[in-house]
Amino acid sequence: MRRRFYPLISLLMFFVLAGTSFASSEEGHDLASSDIPDSVEGFKHLWREVMIDITVIGVFFALVTVYFLITYRRKRPGQEGRPVKLSRAAVFGWAIIPVFVFMADDLYLGAQGWSLWNSYRTPPESSYEIQLQSSMWSWKFTYPGGVESYNEMRVPAGKPILVRMTSSDTIHSLFIPDFKVKEDSMPGRITYLWFYPKETGEHLITCAEYCGMMHSSMAGKIIAMEQDKFDSWLASEQAALKAEEGA
Repeated sequence: MRRRFYPLISLLMFFVLAGTSFASSEEGHDLASSDIPDSVEGFKHLWREVMIDITVIGVFFALVTVYFLITYRRKRPGQEGRPVKLSRAAVFGWAIIPVFVFMADDLYLGAQGWSLWNSYRTPPESSYEIQLQSSMWSWKFTYPGGVESYNEMRVPAGKPILVRMTSSDTIHSLFIPDFKVKEDSMPGRITYLWFYPKETGEHLITCAEYCGMMHSSMAGKIIAMEQDKFDSWLASEQAALKAEEGA
């Protein structure tokens, strides 16, 4: 009788996990109404959902394990168990139902992850674009108008930033930990990433792909500035560049 009850527990767990995922997805739709960027908030939300589901599944298996340890423990020395011979249908059910219950939730979360990734890979139309050329062992940033900077990317705060990148020598990887973004730059190919510096401040840039002896020294920083200060900086750099060209 007890064994007949276990599949019902599995089905109950399926509906619990499905309900959790559905409720979380509804919350995700609310997050999507934010301006910039819904996919970044979505990833945070998905991570919380994964942790909740892992906790629920972990607690369930722990309780089942403890139940089995207590119920089917050896009650006297030399006692041997008497396993019940299962029919083919029962064997099939015990194999398929648990797989269906737990893999259904995993596949749902995986589909959410792919959907968010595809959404994230579409930069907002209002993005400010900066060109990047990586090389051993520095970052060269080029702004609209031809202004260049090395190992220091200045950006306006409150605006999405699109970085299109390539490499002059080998494969490098632009990694910005604070914004949880990373993308390879490589010779003969244009790649990109984008991020959203919501507030002013400084953020580390580093290379996450081994690129030679000075790889560990290939660091830089992002300086997020107020829009008017960024505009003033860019205008002064453009004026200096024109003066250089005219000299």
